[in-house]
Amino acid sequence: MAHAKLSVNINKYALLRNSRGHDQPSLTASASVCIAAGAHGITVHPRLDQRHVRFDDVPVLAAHLTAHHPGIELNIECQDDPDLLAMVREIRPHQCTLVPVTPGEVTSDHGYDPVADRDRLRAVIEPLKALGIRTSCFADAEPAQIPLFADTGTDRIELYTGPYAWAWGTPEQAAWVARLRACITAARDAGLGVNAGHDLDRHNLAGIADHDGLDEVSIGHAQICRALEVGTTQSVKELLAALGW
Repeated sequence: MAHAKLSVNINKYALLRNSRGHDQPSLTASASVCIAAGAHGITVHPRLDQRHVRFDDVPVLAAHLTAHHPGIELNIECQDDPDLLAMVREIRPHQCTLVPVTPGEVTSDHGYDPVADRDRLRAVIEPLKALGIRTSCFADAEPAQIPLFADTGTDRIELYTGPYAWAWGTPEQAAWVARLRACITAARDAGLGVNAGHDLDRHNLAGIADHDGLDEVSIGHAQICRALEVGTTQSVKELLAALGW
């Protein structure tokens, strides 16, 4: 059985750095610690307000990974904003995950509408794929709408797992596990790869980690919260263990 890969989102390391200024914690050093612990990739999500990862962090991190960690994938998450997409095209990460943004949101909280947003996504995805950048679109866990993302031209979808994570340990857990697994199957049947992310942790990964159709999970908030208790290395190893590595 193939195991889903782990991409560690280091946004919160940047948030901590920004609260004090200067370069502590160092994003490149933090990424290296995660990679040494076994992470398969590093994710950053630059936002227009630059409240955590800043625009100038991204090329530095990309160069660091190329020089010191060849083979480790860089995933840039961002909204389909022209300036952010220009940066993605210049850096050419392994993957670009497109995420819709509502002004004022605390964090990402919904996926794209594959029908209403189809044309705008097509216009963004085509030039990214032409540069060899794998694309993924943030998607709500709605099994019926998942296959429709194939019409956007995207390579993968990333399932928004917030509601699933919040249902873990409640009477709704089983229903949400079934729902996510149905989404993964629907995506695969439509020829789409599958990533997942948002509030996943070493506990709730159990509901989806054994599904052969899951390619990758992106985890940031839970990882750094756990790192405050046991350290970055141990927190990453726990996530890998939950994925079966």
